[in-house]
Amino acid sequence: MANESAIRRDMGPWALMFTGLGSIIGSGWLFGAWRAAGLAGPGAIWAWVLGAAVITTIAITYAELGAMFPESGGMVRYSHYSHGSLVGFIAAWANWIAIVSVIPVEAEASVQYMASWPWAWAHALYGPVAGGHSELSHIGLLIAAALVVVYFLVNFWSVKLFAHSNMAITVVKLVIPALTGLSLLASGFHSANLQVGVDGGSHTLDFPAILTAVATAGIVFSFNGFQSPVNLAGEARNPGRSLPFAILGSIVIATIVYVLLQVAYLGAVPTEMLAAHGWHGIDFRSPFAELAILLNLHWLAVLLYADAFVSPSGTGITYTATTARMIYGMERNGTLPSVLGHIHPRFGIPRPAMWLNLAVSFVFLFFFRGWGTLAAVISVATIISYLTGPVSVMTLRRTAPQRHRPFRVPWLSTLAGIGFVFATELLYWARWPLTGGIILLMIAALPIYFYYQSKAGWHDFRRQLNGAWWLMAYLPCTAIVSWAGSSTFGGHDYIPYGWDLALVAILGLVFFIWGVRSGWSTPTLAEIADQPAHH
Repeated sequence: MANESAIRRDMGPWALMFTGLGSIIGSGWLFGAWRAAGLAGPGAIWAWVLGAAVITTIAITYAELGAMFPESGGMVRYSHYSHGSLVGFIAAWANWIAIVSVIPVEAEASVQYMASWPWAWAHALYGPVAGGHSELSHIGLLIAAALVVVYFLVNFWSVKLFAHSNMAITVVKLVIPALTGLSLLASGFHSANLQVGVDGGSHTLDFPAILTAVATAGIVFSFNGFQSPVNLAGEARNPGRSLPFAILGSIVIATIVYVLLQVAYLGAVPTEMLAAHGWHGIDFRSPFAELAILLNLHWLAVLLYADAFVSPSGTGITYTATTARMIYGMERNGTLPSVLGHIHPRFGIPRPAMWLNLAVSFVFLFFFRGWGTLAAVISVATIISYLTGPVSVMTLRRTAPQRHRPFRVPWLSTLAGIGFVFATELLYWARWPLTGGIILLMIAALPIYFYYQSKAGWHDFRRQLNGAWWLMAYLPCTAIVSWAGSSTFGGHDYIPYGWDLALVAILGLVFFIWGVRSGWSTPTLAEIADQPAHH
């Protein structure tokens, strides 16, 4: 516990909320409205509202968990308490992959916006390559790598420095998107655009397209920022009060901003651009900046090019902080080398964990050289990481009833069940084969877990396995349904549309009940049973 006590509890509720808001309003606002409109047309507005509702049902379960266990890197600890080390490892792995990969993606977003600056050297930073897609050039990658190093250095010395710099950046990030949305609306709103469909015909509400947009257009990717306050709960002065405020406040404010931006984007695109190919044919490199230039709002374009550094950088800085706490939490779970759990005695920062994440960020930069190539992948890994929250919070109500809960969610069984079913639906909406690929990535990490189990002499392995069968069955079952489901969601049409959504909901409910019943009073939970919760 010496390391845990070395972490400073310096963050108040507003600073904590700004970490969430700073994570949610990152590169997603620069590209999300464009991507969502390309998939769902005017239905993209509903995609943001639905995405916010889905994420809120999941996030509220983490608010109770975070307040009950205010630890750094808490997102990777809760399922370890409720179901043991195997479920804890799978959840932690999914969570870490989803978050650490955002750091280089934010840097890539900044460089991608730079590539539409009106100079030849900028155009060379990002462009088409063999295979019909675009990616960063070698120079573009070097600039992105330099940005990742900047995120690293801001976090290297102090929680307080991180919190103060993040609050300032987030205020700027909030003002510029809101100003962008209002400016585009004021420049002339083409209401006829709302009648244009994805492929150029008349718009009809395409529910499957809206669902796919929620899962893959950057909506889940953006709202995943609610995890940042949870992972920093160990630094909060009063987590019972601060955490629900930070999580719900950041989601509500971000939803208002994103809906405003989506409406403004839909109304601002020149009607002649939609005439040929519809929303799917709109191909912007820097969506809002290019729109501003088309509308002769050159001052706004300059502001947006500047903010293309500020918004992603704020998120990159926040995620650099939270991923370090996650590695620290995974080391405490016993599935990573002990050196990664070392906290600097003066600055209260898990520095070895930061070095690991820096190296992994460079690997992602090398293999995925554009914002679009990673956003959907990150979204699906994110969805898998959500699954254990609703199950863990319900299990702990049964296995740790005496544990102090500074924040207690009302109607928890209903909300947690809905949250798990929604997460399962999200996974399905992401479309085959993406769902299968990411599920395979989750399973591929198991040899790391088995290595540490063998080092421990397979101690209590049977109980760990019994607590994990529900999740071990859930992942392949979901992949099979995705493969066999309707072609609407990329499947082979063995299950017709409509019936597939119903089947996924039933499966989600069955696995939720199985998961809650599989929880047990784990040794880790027993170890902390006598330790007072932080008030």
